[in-house]
This record gives sequence, structure tokens and C-alpha cells, in this order.
Amino acid sequence: MNKYYALTIMALVLAFSPVQAAIYMVGNHPFGDWNPGNGVEMTDTGNGIYTLTVNVGGTVWFVFADGLGNDWNVFNANYRFGPSGNGSQEVTLGNNYTTQKSNNNHSYKFTGNGIDYTFTFNLNNLSFNVKEYVEPSGPDPSTLVGDVNGDGEINVADLNALVNILLGEAADYDTTHRADVNYDSEINIADVNVLTDYILGGELPKPVKQGYDYVWDDEVIPEIHLSVSLNEWNRLLALYDANAYTTQYVMASISFVKEGETTVIDDVGLRIKGNTSRRRPEGWNGQMHQRDNTDWHHFHLGINLRKYEDDDAHTIQDVRKLHLKWFKDDPANVRELFCYDLFRRAGVWTAVRDQYCRLWIHVEGDSKEAYYGVYEMLEPIDKRYLKDRETRFGSSKGYLWKCRNAAAGLNNPNGDIWYDDDTDDRHAYTLETQTAEFDSARVQLIDFMNKLSRLNDNEFYTWIQSATDVDLLLKTYAVNVAVGMWDDYWNNANNYYIYFNSKHLHDYKFYFIPYDYDNTLGTSLRCGVQSDAGRQDPLHWGNDNNPLIARILKYSDFKAKYVAYLKELVDNSKGLMNRASAQARIRAWQARIEQYTDNDTGEDCFIEDKPAPWGNHSEYNLLKTNNDNFFTVKAASINALP
Repeated sequence: MNKYYALTIMALVLAFSPVQAAIYMVGNHPFGDWNPGNGVEMTDTGNGIYTLTVNVGGTVWFVFADGLGNDWNVFNANYRFGPSGNGSQEVTLGNNYTTQKSNNNHSYKFTGNGIDYTFTFNLNNLSFNVKEYVEPSGPDPSTLVGDVNGDGEINVADLNALVNILLGEAADYDTTHRADVNYDSEINIADVNVLTDYILGGELPKPVKQGYDYVWDDEVIPEIHLSVSLNEWNRLLALYDANAYTTQYVMASISFVKEGETTVIDDVGLRIKGNTSRRRPEGWNGQMHQRDNTDWHHFHLGINLRKYEDDDAHTIQDVRKLHLKWFKDDPANVRELFCYDLFRRAGVWTAVRDQYCRLWIHVEGDSKEAYYGVYEMLEPIDKRYLKDRETRFGSSKGYLWKCRNAAAGLNNPNGDIWYDDDTDDRHAYTLETQTAEFDSARVQLIDFMNKLSRLNDNEFYTWIQSATDVDLLLKTYAVNVAVGMWDDYWNNANNYYIYFNSKHLHDYKFYFIPYDYDNTLGTSLRCGVQSDAGRQDPLHWGNDNNPLIARILKYSDFKAKYVAYLKELVDNSKGLMNRASAQARIRAWQARIEQYTDNDTGEDCFIEDKPAPWGNHSEYNLLKTNNDNFFTVKAASINALP
């Protein structure tokens, strides 16, 4: 028996891509010899919004049309919404997607059986997507400098809020950011004077950002254009074919565009990066570049601006390296950005800078450059990273180790310890700085491992407080566990750096540096002691044979601090990782990039609220309010701690 359902359809059309075609819907009618004259035209309500409410029995079909004649754009496939054979509501997608003329993205919202859905048609690569509808967010209110109370306006109420902060009222990360109206990284009477002047008719100062603050200023999404000769591009493909884990560079040129300023640098180094996520940037094994008929693939890449010419001209405001990652394991395009942002909000200053960018690559001889879409641009962890934080570290001249391969548990002094020798070899522990002093660095690392495992409890308690900032380490690991980072040191002996700020065998401070956070926020896997990154006990997160965190948490005072940091992260009043504040930030980030995700690889063209497809908990989401929301699950897990 056919049921009739009221469908409301809304088109959310990009501001930069005005719709030229009309939009028609046909109920319970197959494709074939019909034209848009058989359909019902939607009503243009202005501002790119189209609506239609009809009673529909059975199947609903969608087409785009320029008119009621033959000049129309058709998706020749079974896009339909309606009752299935058992009477339930379903969305069914056909297999063949064809269209003509339009290069725009179109999204349509409709409601059926009490559930909102979004259809998105990508007319660039002829792809189609259905997902549950999420209300789009406006600008992120946390970023409006001067709006101290966060109500979306700047007025005398903000002046009162600023004065209250000066009088001792607690302020969270976002409030502090909005209160620093003169951009001097301090909240004081100078900010009161500037804000008062603005309220009386003056102007707020604009930040002058230079160096790393300019390159990683996340208020503007930069464009990166790479140009590679045909020979060098083919050499990159051949290097990958010979060894997928190659670290070898090829020569390229870069154009970095931000805020109307363009920096062009020739003779930079380009290489493929990544661990299990490594991919060939084009085609298949043994195939060289296919001009203007190219099978492009997303891939992680590193850009070394000084690889071939070591001078000031080969920097972008003193930045020498860039790491670019595609969103391989993150359909939401936000997980790693969220994590590093949360580290900073929580006061973990060792976290790297990162932000979105857009990437193009042009291979010599091609008629146009290939648009690779939205990437994540990260600050490399290297000598320049240490120098930029020298005051906090106490020294930038110590030993920096990269730790990986699920073999870096800091529990085996006889493990695979080596230095960065510019080969393609991969080691559990790789010395990244001061490599000429490898022997001394190795002895220090081994001595450190021995102390972790062999000191008795009283000795360890005293030593660990002299050897590191325990509060910072506990706070770092609280964030690590809260975001569900299972592919980490504690659980999988992987994905972190450690830095010793002195070359002395015993007299140093070591720092744990978080790294590689795309497999988080609901992307879960049966690994180590875990099977559910949302519900795993935060006090038993990993393998206790990896001793660093496990030994520290044996002491009641350290354990209490760790639990307090965890609970602070999910506290609704703190606005760090409680569901409402987390979702507001995620929606604001996604709104900035959704118009840019369509790309010439034909891959990852849509933002979707789900974890990596290979995970073991596909039900987790970030933006819904149900019981499978990761932030809801994680808060319950943390708040259950004694």
C-alpha cells in the first residue's frame, strides 16, 4: 500500500556558484522518454534557496533542467526516496551518473519519515552523496576579537567582561583569545583602553603576523601551487615504485598565496610522506605520467624549501619546511585539526601548528594544473620547531627522537635505534637532530629507558619529577586519551617524538611531543589492549609493558592530576571537549572548506560525519546528538572514573 509523505527540499547552493538550471522533481516515475515537462518545478525563494512540498507515493526522482524542453542537465540514475518493499523509508542510489554543462556543486535537503537528509550532487566528477542533514553553522563566535562575552556583538557588556577578567574572573581559551584586543598575548589595562576606544567610535587594531604566525594563521586558508618538470615527476613515481617508503626528494617550484601576497620559490624539494597511508600520486605501478588524461591520487607530501639552496630566499617568512596531509582516514576532514587545537586549548604547548590549505600541482606539459583539493598543512617537528620553542624547552640544542613502527615502547634498550641518515630505512627510534653525535645520544636514550623500567618506586618518583614536567606530560596524555588516540605510545608503541633538552647523560629534561592524530575521535580499531577507543578505560589505556605513563599513574597524586585533567576536558563549563563546544568548532571548520573539497582526483570530494571505513566502530559520529556521538560516549567514560 502506498503511503504519502510530505517532502520539503532545500537547495544549499554555493555563493560563488549561482544556479543557472531550474530544479524539477517527479514522483514515482522512471527515467526514459520523459522530459522536465513531466516534472514539478521547485520554487525559487531567493538567495539560492529552492523549496517544494508535495505528496509523493512511492519513488521520488530528481533532475536539473534549463527549461521545459530538451536543453537540460539530467542525472541519469535512480536517485529516489520512498518506501521500500517492507514499507520502511530508504534512499537508493543508482550506478550510472551522467550530466552535462554544469560545474557547480548542489545540495538539497529533504525530510522524510521524521529524518532530515542531504543530497549532494557533484557535477565536476559526476558523483553523488546522501547523508543525514546537519544544520550549517555560522561563523565561529570564539574567534571575534573584542567580543569578550561571546554574544556576537562588541559593546559595553564586553568591556565589563574584560574588567572582570582583570579582577580575577576565570576565562577559558576562547574568551582569553577574544579579550586580547591589542594582540600582545597578555590581558591587561592596555586591552581595556583599546576596547573602550573602539566602543566610543575608534577602530580595533589588526594583528601583524609574521613568520610562523603568518604561515599558520588559521583565519586565512592559503593556496599552494607546485610546479614539477616532467622528468622530476616521473622520477618521483619511479622512486615510489622502487620503494613505497622512499624519503628521496625531487625538485619543484612553489607558489604560496595568502591574503593577496604571493611568495614564489624555485628549486625546492618535494617528497612523498606517510606511514601506512603512503600512496602513489598518479596512476599505477610502472606507469609514467599520462598527460591530460591523468589518474591523480591524493598523497601526503613534504616540501623542503631549502633542500637545494640553503639561503634566506628559500623560505616563506623563515619557514623552511611544510608537511601536507590529505584526509585519508577522516571523512569529516577535521580530526587532526581538532586534536591539535585541543592540545593548545588545554595548555599543551608542545603541539604543532596546523591548518587547512588548498593544493594544486602542475606537471610540465599539462594544459592545466591539477587541483588536489583541501589539505592539512602541518608544522614539521625538526630543528626549527625546537628553535621556535627554545625558551620553553630551555635549549634547542639537544637530541630529538622520532619514535614509531609499533616498536617504540621505551622498554627495550636493545631495540632498533638509529639516526636520520637520509636513506629510506625506517627505525623504531630515529635521531632527528645532532646526528653527528649519535653515539652520545644513543647512550642517553638507553640510560633513560633503563631508568624507566629499573628504578624502584621511590627512586622513580623522585627521578621522574626531575627529568620531566610531570604536569605537562599528564595533561598531554589526558588529551591523547580523551580524543581516542589508540595508535599511540601507550597502546601501540607508535607515533610520538621525545626531546632531551641537554646532551648530558643524566642532567636533562625530556619532553613527550604528540604526533599524528588523524585516527581519532571515533576511528577505532582492535589493537593492543583496545577494541573501543570511545569506551576504553582511561586508566588502562594501553600496554603497561610500555612503562612511561603506566608507572607514573601508580602514584596517587599523579593519578589524581591525570583524572582531573581528563574531567576538565569534558566539563561543560570549560568548553574544551564537551559535545556542544566541540560540535560548534567542527561545524565552523567544515563550513570554511566544504566549497573547496571537490577536486581533480575524484577522491574525498564530500565531508561526511563518520569515522574511517576500516575501523571497528562505524557507528561513531561527531555532529549528531544520539548515543553514538563520540563526545557523549567519551564524556561518560571519563566521568565514570572515581
